[in-house]
Amino acid sequence: MRLRLPPRYLGRLIKRRLPTSLFGRSLLIIVLPVALMQIAVTWIFFDAHWNTVTSRLSDGLAGEVAWAVESYQDDKSPEAFAKLADRAEESLSLSIALQQGRDLPETRRYAFFAPVDYALKRALSERLDAPFWFDATRYPAYVDIRVQVDEGVLRILAPRDRAIATQGHIFILWMTVATLLLTAVAILFIRNQTRAIERLATAADAFGRGVDDQGFKPHGAREVRQAAHAFLAMKSRIQRHIEQRTALLASVSHDLRTPLTRLKLELALAPPSSRTEEMKRDLSEMEHMIDEYLAFARGEGGEAVETTRLLPLLQEVAEGAVRAGAQVRVEAPETLAVDVRPNALKRAVSNLVMNAAVHGETVELSARILPSGGVEIAVDDDGPGIPAAQYEEAFKAFNRLDEARNQNTKGVGLGLAIARDVARGHGGEVLLDRSPLGGLRAVIRLPR
Repeated sequence: MRLRLPPRYLGRLIKRRLPTSLFGRSLLIIVLPVALMQIAVTWIFFDAHWNTVTSRLSDGLAGEVAWAVESYQDDKSPEAFAKLADRAEESLSLSIALQQGRDLPETRRYAFFAPVDYALKRALSERLDAPFWFDATRYPAYVDIRVQVDEGVLRILAPRDRAIATQGHIFILWMTVATLLLTAVAILFIRNQTRAIERLATAADAFGRGVDDQGFKPHGAREVRQAAHAFLAMKSRIQRHIEQRTALLASVSHDLRTPLTRLKLELALAPPSSRTEEMKRDLSEMEHMIDEYLAFARGEGGEAVETTRLLPLLQEVAEGAVRAGAQVRVEAPETLAVDVRPNALKRAVSNLVMNAAVHGETVELSARILPSGGVEIAVDDDGPGIPAAQYEEAFKAFNRLDEARNQNTKGVGLGLAIARDVARGHGGEVLLDRSPLGGLRAVIRLPR
């Protein structure tokens, strides 16, 4: 019973074995046909030319060996054998010696190319009736042929080029050199093209993390340059949009804070009363909500990226949370640093810490280097936590999970949304999980 693989499974199997990079696939597209062509040409050469020439040479040598053996058997006198040896040496370049009382060897070494032994064995078998033995590997320039006669063994040394087409290895050498040269040229050209694509991808990734690569210029093939110009145009539009949004938010912030400041001043000058205190609390809550809305809309996109040590940043966040009444423990390597927008990251971590402090009594803030090379900042609390099914729901803007955790009366449901927006702006992510303390664990993962 033959096992047949389904075409779909066979296609997936082949796809898994293919290179995943553009460089590898392009190289495969160029080198594989060249290699197959070289193999086919080599096969045709050996099958149609080399084997034919070797067979004809072997037939000719076998005829000369048969002549020498028959001449010896016609006249076995020492004088006739000496004359035979001289004639064979002068006319045929064959060295003939009689080893009296000897037998043929029992073992024989085989040639690297099987057709060599096959052609010579076939030719000798057709021309000789007596047992024979030969070795085409012992001497580099000769073929050792021995024929069993009544007196012993008739040994004949023939030049190797009389039995084998010795130029085959030169052909293989040239084919190998040509393949290597074509492969080297293909590697150089393909690498030059893929490098342009890699630089475009690096520039796009850096821009996504807020790093402006001023040295990036379009180069490479026409299609790659076209994609690079499109990226630069998109980058310019996005930067112009960010600048316009920043100016608009600055204007909105100024326009909103002006009446708030007047209201706060009027309340400060008003006679103290219960109504005045309630109005002050409402005004404070309104100011906090406006700050949250503006921070969410701003996204901290205009801040420059700096190499920042995490331990001082986390300690500063913890101090702010402690002043607000939280208990925060910080643990991070002193030398751990990462390229980030420090104010944006500080705000994201602060949101997570304050969120944990509202819903728990103890907060642990830690940072470590991941095995993959990135950085992980974890915020743990001992609060009630959030059901795993609602983790993604918690990241939605203006969403507060009242059923899962005690409602933060000052919050507007933007803390986690802002934290995730900041992390993704750095090329990272924010994830939620069950904390070892029993509550919620919020993890910020950033690339280095």
